[in-house]
Amino acid sequence: MTLLRFYLFAALAVIVIYTGQVILTDGFDLVTPFFGDIAAMTWPGQFNLDFMTFLLLSALWVAWRHQFSPAGLALAAIASVGGMLFLSIYLLINSFRPNATIETLLLGESRANT
Repeated sequence: MTLLRFYLFAALAVIVIYTGQVILTDGFDLVTPFFGDIAAMTWPGQFNLDFMTFLLLSALWVAWRHQFSPAGLALAAIASVGGMLFLSIYLLINSFRPNATIETLLLGESRANT
């Protein structure tokens, strides 16, 4: 669990710093270039489409982990746009819960304890 936490902290730090720099140079408009690249059918668009499917998979996993509860659906909505910024924080918080294991982290407490 220690190595996973280290990775999550490192990934979060890198994403925050990189995102801050991009916002300073390009502003907050992510949607136009993201979907513009997809519409252009270029390699950056292919990467964005691939990344978007990962975002949707992570959102589906978060909702499933919370058994599609209202809170789980709300977290899934954030996961669908938050990417690693959301997921690293989400996993870090859950990794520090009492008796956290890889099983409870991936499955949720109710599924891991059955």
